[in-house]
Formats: sequence, structure tokens, C-alpha cells
Amino acid sequence: MIYINNLILTLIAMNGINLVDFTKETNLSHWQVIDDNVMGGSSLGSLVLNKDGNAVFKGNISLENYGGFSSIQYFFDSKKVESYSKFVLYIKGDGKRYQFRIKENEKNYYSYVYYFQTNNDWQRIEIPFNKMYPSFRGRRLNMANFSGNSIQQVGFLFGNKKAENFQLEINKIGIE
Repeated sequence: MIYINNLILTLIAMNGINLVDFTKETNLSHWQVIDDNVMGGSSLGSLVLNKDGNAVFKGNISLENYGGFSSIQYFFDSKKVESYSKFVLYIKGDGKRYQFRIKENEKNYYSYVYYFQTNNDWQRIEIPFNKMYPSFRGRRLNMANFSGNSIQQVGFLFGNKKAENFQLEINKIGIE
């Protein structure tokens, strides 16, 4: 019975698609790093590929000048996702909490967000579409959660109201 359940789960996962699949040849120039310096802060984040071909989002958070965050984002042509129900992240963190962010449309002023905790090991994080809520500048908006129709941007944000270093290794971002 366990074998059949695992086989079914494997077949379901195979029907998903990768939105981002990092390799040693990945061109990171399509990713944008946005730090709190857009509002006077002095945090510094970066996105690099490591020797294994995974993306590493890392940096230092400073609380000076009302700062306290670093983020990365990747825009792409709109993708219809209504036949799927969740995002799947393959990540290795540093034991800290991160925010996964998406936009339905790159022109929207808000993002849909979901916080997840890392544990220093490789993890498969599943994020149901309907758990992603709209947020703008750290405030939850009085709007419906993500509809699951389409997406045009994915990203991550780090900022836990502490001056600290951070590092998140990313292998894949998919949907199932």
C-alpha cells in the first residue's frame, strides 16, 4: 500500500511544471535584487550561482535609516496556472524565516505573500495558492487571497526586524 501511495504522489508531482530550475548555466541577469536602499536603508543582498548550479540569495540586513529587508524578483511572460493548486520550492535555508512572493501581473502594486521557515537542510516547501495573501509594504491588504489564475513574477524577501546575515539556496520553484 505504501508503494502505491508513493507511486501516486510521484505521478502527481510529475504533472507539475518548473517555473525556475537553476543550473550552472542559468542567466541570473533576469533576476532583480531590491534592497531597503530604495527607502534610505543600507541592507545589502545578492544573488549568485554556487558550484552546484543552485542560486544563493544572501546578504546582510541593516536596521539603519529605517531599513531591514532584501529581496529578489523574477518577471516572466504571464503563465496560466488555474489547473494547478500549489507552489513547490526546493530550498536550503539557514534556519530563518523567509517570504515567498508572487504577482499575477507585473503592474500590480501589491504582491501575494507566504512566510516559510527554513531548517538548515534541503526542504520541499509546498505553498497552497489559496494561502497566499495580498500585501503591500509589509501590510496585509483587505483583498481576496491569490486566485490561482495566472502569475507573472516570483521572488523571495528576507527581513525579520533584526540586523543579521542571511542565506537561502534555491534549486527549483515549481507548481503542481
